[in-house]
Amino acid sequence: MGVEEIKKRAVVAVIRGASVETIIPMAHALKEGGVTALEITMETPKALAIIEKAANVFGDEIFVGAGTVLDAETARAAILSGAKFVFSPTVRKETIEMTKRYGVISVPGAFTATEILTAYEYGADVIKVFPAGSVGPGYFKNLAGPLPHIPLMPTGGIDMENAKDYIRAGAVAVGVGSSLVNPKKALTDDYLRLITENARKLMEEVQSARQA
Repeated sequence: MGVEEIKKRAVVAVIRGASVETIIPMAHALKEGGVTALEITMETPKALAIIEKAANVFGDEIFVGAGTVLDAETARAAILSGAKFVFSPTVRKETIEMTKRYGVISVPGAFTATEILTAYEYGADVIKVFPAGSVGPGYFKNLAGPLPHIPLMPTGGIDMENAKDYIRAGAVAVGVGSSLVNPKKALTDDYLRLITENARKLMEEVQSARQA
């Protein structure tokens, strides 16, 4: 699993503010467009119930994980609810160790070369460069240069337009938030179709960038 699973999925949809009622139609729409990895952020009310429902409904068809995990206890709770990966905005050794203890993919967030290397040495599978959007693909490429053995993925400010640039800069995958799916919008049939169209377009862009 680990790096190859994240790389295969290519795009992780970062979903903040979903509900137990809305997660399934959103996930279906994303899946129809080819996006099959969902990050449910833990500051969302009833996040554990949302993770559990999505994991139970989709099984292996959709890779459901937890985001904004700040400590080991939250990581364990998310994993027991069905999370297959744990994303964190920071580097915390205990959280990485707890995640790996349960055989789940660990993706902590780091920004500098020192933080990235530290997270990797702690046992992380992939390092999330966050917030990547504030510095752009050039910074990401400069980090990947001296650290080619460490799998990196950007989140924070990644959208439909710039995702391909990060893939070309060496990212194994990208995390994309509200530009792909916005839980604050009413889930009308038209909006669900738009989610599917955006997901399909994004996957095509990412695959094209990989082949370039």
